[in-house]
Formats: sequence, structure tokens, C-alpha cells
Amino acid sequence: MTAWTVFAKEWIDALRDRRTLAVVLLSSVLMGPLVLVALSSLLASFESRAERREVVLAGAESAPTLVNYIARQGFTVKPAPADYEAQLKRAELGDPVLVIPQDFEAALKSGDLPRLLLVSDSANKRAEAGAGRLQRLVAGFNRERATLALALRGVSVELLESARVDERDLASPQTRGTQITGMLPFFVLMAVLYGALNAALDSTAGERERGSLEPLLMNPAAPLAIVLGKWAAVTAVALLIALLSCFSFIPAQWLLRGDALAALFQFGVHEALWFLAVIAPFAAALAALLMAVAIRCRSVKEAQASTAVLGLGVSLLPLFGLLNPGAEERWHFWVPALAQNTLMTRVLKGEALGAEALGVSLLVCLLMTLAGIVFVARVLRRAAVR
Repeated sequence: MTAWTVFAKEWIDALRDRRTLAVVLLSSVLMGPLVLVALSSLLASFESRAERREVVLAGAESAPTLVNYIARQGFTVKPAPADYEAQLKRAELGDPVLVIPQDFEAALKSGDLPRLLLVSDSANKRAEAGAGRLQRLVAGFNRERATLALALRGVSVELLESARVDERDLASPQTRGTQITGMLPFFVLMAVLYGALNAALDSTAGERERGSLEPLLMNPAAPLAIVLGKWAAVTAVALLIALLSCFSFIPAQWLLRGDALAALFQFGVHEALWFLAVIAPFAAALAALLMAVAIRCRSVKEAQASTAVLGLGVSLLPLFGLLNPGAEERWHFWVPALAQNTLMTRVLKGEALGAEALGVSLLVCLLMTLAGIVFVARVLRRAAVR
């Protein structure tokens, strides 16, 4: 009964702090959808540029043969501006420039090898993305010229090919979609972190700073019951933020630009519910750990500095999978945050979570929760005795 009373009081206080709650909602719930919309706009711009099928040539008048080949591939040739190098550096020009020498046609007729120059800027991502397209066009032109030359001499082109390669992609559409949706677990983890952080600091260090912790301990209630009530309230706030974060990605799909991106982005109610099931034990453990760190601090500012290391770990551990994109290791599921990120990625891929992986991550979260609650209860018991 005491724990329930403390829970109700802390829950009402957390919801009453509307300014902090609004900041948390904006930063954790809306950040993921906003990033997705921004990413979709970037990819849509690349798609629209690819659909325009335009190439920029400098000295096109010197290579009518090459211009003819490019036109037959469905591309439109645009002349390069005089200051194309400066425009590429300033990112004003979004296409790489193929520079053609004046003696291009003469070199082709004499059997020499003309030298083309592909000018781009690696810092200009739009131009860099089109460099491969130009290289493929030149490679296709070379193959066509070689084929015609061999055909005139009665030589079969197949004699130049020792083997042919056919490709088969084993990845399912859901797995390919994780190239886009792979960032969602990270945003959910951050939402849980920031959702639990303010509530945990306010219910521990905030109580000390306001001087309301000592009167609370004077009540004839067991410190463990008080801790359980506070912990349940912090966990509930974290789960509320996680719930809103997970389901915010569903309407965010309506704002995605580009049919290809929308087809790859497959995230529905089923995935959102599995995300909540995976993240709920971690939210409980994180709430207990944040309270354990903050309970020894005398002010919220001091607690924020003390919990910075814990927040840094939660934000960096999921990035391990991005920096080391290899096969999953069994020890991943023993590492908090990394385990949840790996499991949520499995959900996005449509793979089975696995009883062992779920059990290990649940066990680790349970041990962390118990350790945090017991530690906070001991600290409060000592404070009550004093």
C-alpha cells in the first residue's frame, strides 16, 4: 500500500512538470521521425536527380561519338559551366563533370587511348553520388567500341569472357529495409534514457535539494516500499515515452518521400509492440541504475554530472553494431543497451528473437534492477537512521 501511494504521488509530480515533459517529448519522441523525414528528403533528392538522367560534360563538342552513346542510353547532356570547379567546391553544382580533350575523336580514329577527366568533390555528396554513374557510362562506351572493333574483324566477343557472373541477393525485403530502419532502435533507447533521466533525478536528488526527502523518511514506512514506489513511477514514465516513441514511427511513414524508401520502410503495430516488449526490462533496469547514481547526490546539477557517464554508455553501446557490422556474437546479449539494440534489429529483419537471447537480456536487466533498488533502499535506510 505504501509503495502504491508513493508511486501515485511521484507519477502525478512527473506529469505535473509539463515543461520538462514537453522537452522530453520533443527531444526523444519527435527526434526519430524528424530524422527519418530529413533522410527521406535527402534520398528523394538523389532519386529525382537519377530520374532526370542528366550528365554534365566539358568539351562535349569534341566527342560526338561519346555524346551519341550517352544520348542512346537515355541521358541528356548538359554543358559544364565555365567555373565548374569553383561551383563543385561550393556545392552549388550537384553533378560531377566529365572533361573531354579536344583530340578525343582523332585519338579514337588513330587507335590511341584518349584520356578523360572526371572532376568531382568528395565533400560534395550530391556530386560524389553521380560519379559512379558517369564511370559506368564511360565503361559502357568502351565495351561498345571494343565489341564493334572485334565484330569488324570477325572475332566473337564471347572469346574475351572466361566466365559470367549472375547475382542473387539472399536478403529479404525486411532485411534490406534495415538499411533505413536500422536507426530506429537507437532512437527508442535514447527516448527511454531521457524519459527516465528527469524522473529519476527529480525523485532522488531533487528530493534532497528541496529538503523533502528527510520528512518522507520520518513516516512509518519501510525504505524499500518508498524505493519501490519511486522506481515504479520512474519506470512508468520511461515506458510512456518509449510507447510514444515506438508508435510515432508509424505515422512518420506517411511523410516519407520516394516510393523506394517507403517500400523499404516496413514498421507497423507488430514491430512497435515487440519493441516495447524488448525495451521494457531495460527501462526498469535503467530507472533503478539512474536512481542509484543520483541518490547520493545533493542537487540535481550534481546528479546530472554523475549520470552523464551512464548516459554516455547507453548512447555509445548500440553504435558498436554499426561500427562492427559483422555477425552477432553471444556476448552481445550480456551487454545492456547493445542487447536491446540487437534484439530490436532482429524484429526489424523479421527474424526470431530466440529464447536464449531473450532470457539472457532479461536476466541481466533483472539483476541490474535488483542491485539498483537494493542500493537505493540501503542509502535511504541509513539516512532514516541518522
